[in-house]
Amino acid sequence: MSAQRILVVEPMSSANGLILAAHQQGFEVVVASHHSGDRTIPETLRAYIDELLVVDTNDEAALTEVVTEAHGRRPLTGILPGFEFYVDSVARLAHRLGLPGLPVETVAALRDKSVMRARAEAAGLRVPRYAEASGLDELLAAAAHVGYPAVLKPAASAGSVHVSRVDDEDGLRRAYDWLVSDTRTDAGRGLDGRVLLEEYVAGPEISVEGYVTDGEVVISALTTKLLGPEPHFVEIGMVVQHETDPETRARIEAYVVDLCRALNIPLGIFHCELRLPEGDPVLIEIGARLAGHRIPHLVELATGTSLTRIMLAHYTGQDPAELGAFTAPRAKTAAIHCFTAEGLETFHRVAGAEELREAPDVLEVSVYYREGEEIPPAEDFRALLGHVVFAAESHTAALERIEALGREVRVE
Repeated sequence: MSAQRILVVEPMSSANGLILAAHQQGFEVVVASHHSGDRTIPETLRAYIDELLVVDTNDEAALTEVVTEAHGRRPLTGILPGFEFYVDSVARLAHRLGLPGLPVETVAALRDKSVMRARAEAAGLRVPRYAEASGLDELLAAAAHVGYPAVLKPAASAGSVHVSRVDDEDGLRRAYDWLVSDTRTDAGRGLDGRVLLEEYVAGPEISVEGYVTDGEVVISALTTKLLGPEPHFVEIGMVVQHETDPETRARIEAYVVDLCRALNIPLGIFHCELRLPEGDPVLIEIGARLAGHRIPHLVELATGTSLTRIMLAHYTGQDPAELGAFTAPRAKTAAIHCFTAEGLETFHRVAGAEELREAPDVLEVSVYYREGEEIPPAEDFRALLGHVVFAAESHTAALERIEALGREVRVE
């Protein structure tokens, strides 16, 4: 196993666990990263990386040249995306080098929400009423088709960036003006101006975690998603497993199986977000990569299934069981609560964090910001200041604990 080399392109969020799992399994770990700005590799992760290829990972030609040269020096066994933005680049690299990966013709539908919806709709699956636009005039025409309330979002972004509910034309104009004028970047990428306007679908939101192996879609877990106040859709809490009746679960699972087939996902893991109006699944989006917000960790705690190790196995052509992907659950229910502070401009501390670390049900506490750092507006993932992961006896108990944490833990 030590002779096998894997490459991870720009590991972020849950992909940090991918690096650790590969190291534990004896792989030689190579990482391609810009290693600057918000793509800087943390020092804590560097200990598990055998070779760091510094390259602008948003420049696919430069990335291809560097990876091809590394593969020529010592062949790679697999190439894996470390973040949503690199799913398509990795598929093309894997195809070029003859390594396991997603079909090149599949990745457009996984990265572009308009293409995703079109393919799902063509397969007879329910999606929100939607229209794509590249300018204000097109957007106003889209609104005439979609109606209000609606949700405005970039066509190819992540992390709830500039996803907002709009209830009328004035609100749409304001949201769009902010979207096109925002110069901030995520993983070095700004927004390209292409947006999606879609019907606002009321109802609870969940995500479905699973994988595809030998053409079979396997559902590992359903995740309850807790969102911050609208008009934004910041994910502030998750619970695994989501609790629902058998008939609704069957509809959800059938929908996701059909979606994976419609989008031609033949291998690897997926993270599918759905709304459930009256229990019927409606697509928000699906990603062929590890979910963020520690969801893979929650799934492993509550089910014993390591989506991280399954991903590692599939992208290297190996048996997930041999990489330790299936173990016994360690909790009846696992959950995460994220710390937020709407209206606070400067971070000082999370009051109560140290006490939380001593609580018997708490498994992990993390604070992302340092004292004195500026806090961005509570519009997307950047406003999350830290988190606590905990175990619970039931779904209901987990929701009650999250509600209590929201009252008791203060960000100052």
